[in-house]
Amino acid sequence: MADFDYSDAPDTVRRFLNYKLVIQARSNLTVFNYYHDLRTFSRFMLIRKDKSKYSGVEFENIPFSDATDELLKGVKSEDVYEFLSFCALTLKNNSTSRSRKLSCLRSFYNYLTKTIMIIDTNPTEKIETPKKSNTLPKFLSLEESKQLLESVDGKNSERDFAIITLFLNCGMRVSELAGINLSDINEDMTALNVTGKGSKQRRIFLNDACRNAINAYLKVRPQNVKPEHKDALFVSRNRNRISVKTVQWLIYKHLKEAGLGSLNMSVHKLRHTAATLMYLYGNTDVRVLKDILGHEELSTTQIYTHVSDEKLIEAAYNNPLAGGVKRKKKQTSSEEQSEENNEE
Repeated sequence: MADFDYSDAPDTVRRFLNYKLVIQARSNLTVFNYYHDLRTFSRFMLIRKDKSKYSGVEFENIPFSDATDELLKGVKSEDVYEFLSFCALTLKNNSTSRSRKLSCLRSFYNYLTKTIMIIDTNPTEKIETPKKSNTLPKFLSLEESKQLLESVDGKNSERDFAIITLFLNCGMRVSELAGINLSDINEDMTALNVTGKGSKQRRIFLNDACRNAINAYLKVRPQNVKPEHKDALFVSRNRNRISVKTVQWLIYKHLKEAGLGSLNMSVHKLRHTAATLMYLYGNTDVRVLKDILGHEELSTTQIYTHVSDEKLIEAAYNNPLAGGVKRKKKQTSSEEQSEENNEE
C-alpha cells in the first residue's frame, strides 16, 4: 500500500505517526486512520479556540496545518468530552466510531506523556469508552451467498469470482485480499500468507473452491502487469495491483446484480458472512475462528458466534417437549370439590 502524506500535520503528530509506523510496526492503513482521527480532532479544537476565524468555513476545509503543538498539548479532559459529543451529534458517529477516535486520542496522549514526556497529564485518562451497541453483525445467508457467487458475470468474471470466493471462504479483510502476492501462495496452492493489522502475518488454508477459483483466474490474469505490481495476485484493468476501493466497488456491483443490493451489505459484511457460515455449518470452534480471522482477543471473535433466527426457531421446535404433554384427567376428591364450591 502506498505511503500517505502527513506533511500538513503538527510536528508532534508527525512524530507520533512515525513512532507507530516504524517502532510499533503498525500498517500504513492503521497509521492513516490515526492521522485522519487526529486531523478531525484538531479541526474541532481550532473551532473551539477561535470560532470566529472559521465561521463560514466547511469543517473538512479547515487546514490541519493551522493546528499547533501548543494547541494539542493544551487539551483538557473537557475538550475531549466536548469532542465526543460533537462526534455523536454533529458528525453522527456511532458508538464504535467514537470509541475508535477516543482510542486514538488515548494512544496519542500516552505517547506525549509516557514516551516523549512533553506533557504531564493525559486528558483522556479518566474518560470512559462509549458503550457499544449490541447489534448483531449483518451477513448473507448460505442461500444468498450461493446466489451472489452464481450471479458473477462480465468482463472480469474470473477475477471477481475468485475475490468473492476468497472473501466468503476465508473471512479475510479487504486490505489483506488486495495485498496478496503470487509469492504468498505455496507451491501446491493449499495455503497462503496474508498481512493483517499491525503488519502481522497469518496463514490461511485454501479449500477446493478457493484453489479452483484462483486457478481459473490465473489462466486469464493479465501478463503485461506493471513491473512494480508484477507479484500482485489481483490486478486491475490498468495493470496495477487492485486497490481496496476497486474491490469495494466491484463487491457492491455484484451484490446489486445478484439482487442483493437492498440488503445494505459491504465488503466487511462478507467477512461476517464467512465467519458465520464457518461457525454455523462448519462447527468451527470459536478459538479456531479467532486464528482464522486474525483477531488478537477472543472477545472480538465472539460477535461472530451469534446464531440466526432460523437456527433459534429450529432449536425451539426440536425441543423434545415441543409437541406438548397431554395431562391426565384427574379425579376430583370430595375435599377438592368442596374447595371449588367455596371459591365460587
